[in-house]
Amino acid sequence: MSNNRRRFLLGAGIAGAAVSSALVGKHFLNQLPDIVTQNSANTNKPLVPNSGLPYNPVVTLNGWTLPWRMNAGVKEFHLVAEPVVREMAPGMKAHLWGYNGQSPGPTIEVVEGDQVRIFVTNRLPEHTSVHWHGQRVPNGMDGVSGLTQKPILPGQTFAYEFVARRPGTFMYHPHADEMTQMAMGMMGSWVTHPKEPSPLISAVDRDFIFLMSAYDIEPGSYTPKIMTMLNFNLWTWNGRIFPGIDSFNVRQGDKVRIRVGNLTMTNHPIHLHGHEFQVTGTDGGAVPLQARWPEVTTDIGVGQMRQIEFVADEEGDWSIHCHKSHHTMNAMGHEVPTMIGVDQRDLVKKITSIVPDYMAMGGSGMGDMTKMEMPIPDNTIPMMSGNGPFGSLEMGGMFSVLKVRKDQAPGDYQDPGWFAHPPGSVAQLYKGPTPKAVRTLQKVANPQGASIDEKTVYIQKPQSHIGSH
Repeated sequence: MSNNRRRFLLGAGIAGAAVSSALVGKHFLNQLPDIVTQNSANTNKPLVPNSGLPYNPVVTLNGWTLPWRMNAGVKEFHLVAEPVVREMAPGMKAHLWGYNGQSPGPTIEVVEGDQVRIFVTNRLPEHTSVHWHGQRVPNGMDGVSGLTQKPILPGQTFAYEFVARRPGTFMYHPHADEMTQMAMGMMGSWVTHPKEPSPLISAVDRDFIFLMSAYDIEPGSYTPKIMTMLNFNLWTWNGRIFPGIDSFNVRQGDKVRIRVGNLTMTNHPIHLHGHEFQVTGTDGGAVPLQARWPEVTTDIGVGQMRQIEFVADEEGDWSIHCHKSHHTMNAMGHEVPTMIGVDQRDLVKKITSIVPDYMAMGGSGMGDMTKMEMPIPDNTIPMMSGNGPFGSLEMGGMFSVLKVRKDQAPGDYQDPGWFAHPPGSVAQLYKGPTPKAVRTLQKVANPQGASIDEKTVYIQKPQSHIGSH
């Protein structure tokens, strides 16, 4: 970290602590909640409420939940917008902007009807704001810089206060210089739990949440290109890329809810193996019972939240991933031409006489990329990576594993390791005889009745429909 950046962050921290009465009411002065930060990229245990109304907490994938304090019946949080370093996967870190030491920032959990006060301190080099995506709030608390509030300047702290009016799954993110700030990773999840039991919001045993984001970070570099509109090369779940994304560890028979938000620039068809689920909620609220149907893939559009629910009744290790194949790749080789079927042997001999370390790639597909030991830039991981019990998974980006186990204890979120398949239940090599392919020449008839074989090209011009009934 440079001395200039150290001085800036120190100054921002001092200025943030001395909150101006022009920004926040006098009764808030000298009463700011402590700043809690987190640097680990591991999935933290759920934060069980020890004050305020009770609820069943969520688990943030590769993230954590922001602690709060109760102050005269108000639930108070303290968010700090600041530059952060996010480990996207072992071997790769990114210089991003986020909240409280991480990108995405910590999840905020409240209960329907809670009076909520969120202090936001700005330690960025430019102004910011926070929009509470999907929530019903007073207009002046909506967080749109220039429209509903003045921007939060570097070093300032603002206070947002409102009632959490309806339960659901939401997000928070800036509405100031969005092209830069969201492209740099400024976002976080928000869950409002129901105050009373509801037929539309069922109780679950495991409740997970994560946000999807995308970045364009050149191999060997650390900072995203904020001007990129479509050609991203890193597709993340809560700021992590596979093999850095933790697994979803559940007990067989658990009712599971997974909440997903999309803050990328494209849609993502999220596909779960081995189970059917229902979409039970959006950022607009719970889905009516009569509007639900079984699915194994749901498409999540830009700026949308979706929550899916299922019973994890099939034991094993089940993939969960985006079904756009290039979204399960990392930052290497997206512009490599297709070389399948091209004999490169003579070319390789000529090139290696000049460049000894040259390797031919893609002649029979890209699966062998995971086995190559070719040098890659620092702070870069392979395009496809990750090992399973049977070898390379050949995955990256938006991919994880749902691990369903009979002996996973309630409340235990530890990784149980790979599934031990019962004998005879794994697909394996067939070693018996293989019959020869039989091809027959089939005869077909054209409209005029003449018999033609399958190699004949027959063209019939369309007839006029004039006068027909």
